[in-house]
Amino acid sequence: MTAEFCDNGALVEARYREITDVARPDAVEYQHARGKLTARERITLLADEDSFCEFGGLARPLEHGSDDQVVIADGIVTGTAEIDGRPVVLIVSDFTAAGGTNGFLGGEKIRRCWELAASRGTPVVMLLEGGGHRIQEGLDSREFGGGFDLIEMETRLSGWVPLVGAILGPGFGGPALLASLCDYVVAVRGIATFGMAPPGLVKAAVGEDISAEDLGGADAHASYGTIDAAVDSEADAMEAIRRYLSLMPSNASADLPVHHSRQPDAAAAAQLDSVVPTNFRRAYDMHKLIAGLIDADSLVELKTGYAPNMITSFGRLDGQTIGIVANQPMVRAGVLDSAACQKTARFVSLCDAYGIPLVVLIDLPGFAVGSEAERSGLARRSGKLIYEFGVATVPRMTVVVRKGYGGGYAAMSGGRTYHPELCLAWPHAETAVMPVETAVQVAYRREMAAAPDPEARRAELIAKFKGQLDAFRSAEAFGVDAVVAPNETRSLLARARRALPRHRMMVTTTPRRHGVAPM
Repeated sequence: MTAEFCDNGALVEARYREITDVARPDAVEYQHARGKLTARERITLLADEDSFCEFGGLARPLEHGSDDQVVIADGIVTGTAEIDGRPVVLIVSDFTAAGGTNGFLGGEKIRRCWELAASRGTPVVMLLEGGGHRIQEGLDSREFGGGFDLIEMETRLSGWVPLVGAILGPGFGGPALLASLCDYVVAVRGIATFGMAPPGLVKAAVGEDISAEDLGGADAHASYGTIDAAVDSEADAMEAIRRYLSLMPSNASADLPVHHSRQPDAAAAAQLDSVVPTNFRRAYDMHKLIAGLIDADSLVELKTGYAPNMITSFGRLDGQTIGIVANQPMVRAGVLDSAACQKTARFVSLCDAYGIPLVVLIDLPGFAVGSEAERSGLARRSGKLIYEFGVATVPRMTVVVRKGYGGGYAAMSGGRTYHPELCLAWPHAETAVMPVETAVQVAYRREMAAAPDPEARRAELIAKFKGQLDAFRSAEAFGVDAVVAPNETRSLLARARRALPRHRMMVTTTPRRHGVAPM
């Protein structure tokens, strides 16, 4: 390079080399020693080869309190890429640069990501780790007092484009807030710890002495319902993100992805006629039933560690995406408690946002009862479930697998409650206001007490009413469209799915801005 000639290519290459991992071997070694990949290694692992296009890489604010130390890219890598051939916007924390914290410029880079996602209708993937907003830039009210409209911008993206997050290290504060608004979040066991505040701040604020893992580890947050899945490695996290996005449209107006149809898992399909015990007191795993209905290897379950008495999953039926809501008899008989209502309501809302038809598989004893259920706010949370089912515009198909009792049956889309496009029942299914044994005890207590043989009269009443609850009787009154054998169910659902629009055509409208959702 001379005064007369400037090698522009070399100059550009030199400046961009400074932001690569090669230029910071000590920081990279520290990250690797803690069992973690760098931001750029994560992008390579997730995105299609040579598809990442970075912007803002040269952003370099001076770190507060130091005139000679800069924070590479303000601690955050942003850009566009492709995942399985589909465009996405990436926001990736760089823990090797000031612990992944970012300030004003980092916020502006995130703003740029939001703007691109909004205008292009492109999913956003956030790979998060670090301290969020840099403390040094938050100790001056001139900079902090105005708040951060990035939060509002993310809420406006919600329901327009898929928002996906992964927690890949310490992520208390800012990263936790960003992830809280995502549709789908995974976290890696052993390296992810996150929440509203780290242990040191918790101890200083309220005196509680707790480890980061117990406070905010992946499995802990899976049980809280904060994340959708805890995974064992960063590679597993990237695979989970890819699988989720493969089922989602790029935005709420885009077509749902269609894949080649695959037959269900052979073993599960073969057992479909026998997987559900006719003895209502015997439990079984609803996952096996689902596996016999949907395309093999297409299931992506959400909130797996939270309210396990309810299953909320995406999958494919004849190559097309569906949402699945199902009671899990293996856990508390699949009862609808407060957590299950909250989990299901949120999933129904997610499906409705992206035009994904719902399949509802019913086998439940009703709503939970007792003082614990009341203290949990079940009366409010059940209203939230009913509200989301009621306002949803996506088509739904219902299958009464074994039993459906009480208000829980109605809340779960039993019968004609929400006018499903298809309502099926399996031959041994029964529906009633409550189990016969309980109903007889409540409604006929005096009659049984006055009988010469109370137990004989009780048995007589149970036998009488038991004969009035079966699926065929429900079909006689046109409460369901058809009674079908389990092994016929997939073909009927798939046939209906092919004919369904993204949103129902006959949705009653009223002159209102919106309904008022229960707490």
